[in-house]
Order: sequence, then structure tokens, then C-alpha cells
Amino acid sequence: MPTALVTGASSGIGVDLARELSRDGHNLVLVARRAEPMRALAAELKTNVEIVTADLSKPGAAAALVVELEARRLAIDVLINNAGLGATGRFDRSDPAKVTEMLQVNVTALTELTRLLLPPMIARKQGRIMLVASTAAFQPGPLMAVYYATKAYVLSFGEAIWFELRGTGVTVTTLCPGPTATNFADAAENNRTVLFKSSMIKKMSSAEVARIGYRALKAGKRVAITGASNKISAIGGRLSPRGVVLPLANYLNSEG
Repeated sequence: MPTALVTGASSGIGVDLARELSRDGHNLVLVARRAEPMRALAAELKTNVEIVTADLSKPGAAAALVVELEARRLAIDVLINNAGLGATGRFDRSDPAKVTEMLQVNVTALTELTRLLLPPMIARKQGRIMLVASTAAFQPGPLMAVYYATKAYVLSFGEAIWFELRGTGVTVTTLCPGPTATNFADAAENNRTVLFKSSMIKKMSSAEVARIGYRALKAGKRVAITGASNKISAIGGRLSPRGVVLPLANYLNSEG
């Protein structure tokens, strides 16, 4: 039975991706800072579950996680890099510690964990990797400048290594959700923004996002954008003039 590792497995999309993987017969390694939500999730799943508490916002956390996996003799067949942090507000007024943590989780830990767990997959000539980005990856985002930039990195990184790994038996899928009904907005302090307050902007459930993402992962798709409206938004963000994109993003990330 294959083993899947899911980071950010204590809430939201991470929890529902774990459910999808378990339903499809994967043993699981759940990774997050908080153990209790992972224990509750493990109790409902039908496959074997290992729980590892780790704070990926700390330097060296990804390497320490891999050492722990080796100590438990756990070989990872599927890597779900789901953990992510966000923050709202003007960059010059942002908390430097939060900026550093965002970069560490969204970019550094994601990259390090992928680099460390990829070679054994290539050696076995099979494996699947998911990187969770966002529709924010397709344009710059005033008032969430660092978050948008980190997700642009994830998308660029994911597409590049997807291409590099052709023929190896390992696939890389970058999942790009739009606004999703999770506790992310609360943690990022953007639950009062137009993007999350507006009834005209559809928020998908984390279960919907996970279903779409897992199907794309199984199919080895390069990029999966969740939902028709999010696809239009992503394409528009990439192709529209910056004179249009920047004020619009600024408005959506503001309190109106």
C-alpha cells in the first residue's frame, strides 16, 4: 500500500486531501504544528496513519522531518506540499517575523522537502508530488505582496520540475485554488477583504478543492486550477495589462 505525506494536515485543504488519499488506499503521514487535530483526523481514516508534529516555519524543519521519516522507516510515494501561510497589509507595515515565516513555509520548506524526497521516488521510477499554490500565482497582489509572490514561485517551480521529470515515472502537479472556505482567511487576516466578504465571489469548499486536486494528481496533470471562474481569473491575471490587474487586486485585497 503506498504512503502519502501531507503537510498542513491539521485543517482545510490538507485534511480533505488526506481523506481523498485514504479513501483511495494510501497509508498516511500527517504533518502539522498541532497534533490534536491530526489525531482526530487519524481516528476517522481507514488506513494506517503516522503523525509527525513539525513547525515548517523554522529553518531546518524540512530536513529534520526527513530524518524523522527515516527513523520510522517510512518511504514516501506521494508528497503533498500543502502547508502555507498568508498575511494581509501594506508591505512596509508588515511584521518582519511573519514575512520570514511565510517565506520559510511557502518557499523554503516546500522546496527542501521536495528536493529531499524526490530522489528515492526517481530511484523507484514512480511517485507523485503535489505543490499547493493559488490563483494568486498568476498576478502580483498589492496588500498581499509576499504571499502572491511566494505562490508565483511555487507555480513556476512546479511547472519547471514537471517538465524536467518527464520519463522518470514521477509527476508534479501544481494545484491552484481560488478563494476557499477554510480558516486560512482568518489566519491571514484577510477575512474582512472584498475578496472574502463579497457574495459575488464564489468560495469553494476545501472538499471540492481536494477532489479536483486529487484527480489531477492521479492523472499527472501539470497544473490544476479549481473551477471555471478561477480559471478565468487566473488567465485574466496573467494576460491583462498591469494597469488593470494591480488596481483590481489591490481592491480585492482591501476592506473596500
